[in-house]
Amino acid sequence: MATLSQLVAEETAGDPMSEAKWVRSSLRFLSRQVGAVAHPASPTTVGRVLKALDYSLKANVKKLAGTDHPDRDRQFGVIAEQKQAFVAAGLPVISVDTKKKELIGNFRQAGTIWCQTPEAVLVHDFPADGDGRAVPYGIYDVARNQGAVYVGRSADTPRFAVDAIVAWWHEHGRAAYPQADRLLILADAGGSNGCRFRMWKWQLQQCLADVLGLTVTVCHYPTSCSKWNPIEHRLFSFISLNWAGQPLRSVAKVLALIRGTTTRTGLTVAARLLDGVYPTGESVTDAQMADLNLERHRVCPTWNYTIHPRPTLTPAT
Repeated sequence: MATLSQLVAEETAGDPMSEAKWVRSSLRFLSRQVGAVAHPASPTTVGRVLKALDYSLKANVKKLAGTDHPDRDRQFGVIAEQKQAFVAAGLPVISVDTKKKELIGNFRQAGTIWCQTPEAVLVHDFPADGDGRAVPYGIYDVARNQGAVYVGRSADTPRFAVDAIVAWWHEHGRAAYPQADRLLILADAGGSNGCRFRMWKWQLQQCLADVLGLTVTVCHYPTSCSKWNPIEHRLFSFISLNWAGQPLRSVAKVLALIRGTTTRTGLTVAARLLDGVYPTGESVTDAQMADLNLERHRVCPTWNYTIHPRPTLTPAT
């Protein structure tokens, strides 16, 4: 079972709003893989073991549009290799993303809780009846099974995303990896940390590489493959389960519910407010882009790149 669990670790995707998870390979393929690295196991046996690991058969649901990118599987291989290399070297690997934005106020929250009397909430989810919205940006430490969520109240922008990563490094990363001079970031292809955002790369250069002296490698999951990003099913799904059925009446309650999220495998989560105004529509000029110390990788260069500190700048101590 241990061998199969290791094999499916890189094949696993999950729903950030529930405990549902699945693998992308067939039982026959997994059977051959187990036989190659351990001992023979029939597809039927592999299926029984997967059920014991909480996987189950699910029918397709028509929700997505478009076709798979031709480099999809190749990129999964690149991500697996990078993760393995960084973890083996004792270097930090973080999975990042913005969780679903939530209205703050006396609004209905999906899910159920044990209680004698159901809580009364507003009939309609009109933003004007609430106290703004929470923008939770999550950072999941893959090797240490620890999460940190920085809750903003402004826009979800590249500047906000990088500020959250910088805060994580100061508050958690530096102490956990005192000798690290490199960082691997796993991110979706879109959103505030999207692969095509100039501001995302510019902020990584200025705030992480230059100021902190870190060499930052970024690997993006292919378009429409965000559910394979570890943070979705190893952090966000458990947060959603923990606050299911509980109205998010204040930011303080949001933070408390995030901090209270734990799992049997030892997940712990830190959370704090990352206040400030993050304007949308910021742009980066061609000259600024040319000034980046950015190295695109040979394989899938749009999705894989490394940003080095610029030698003329001295990192902060």
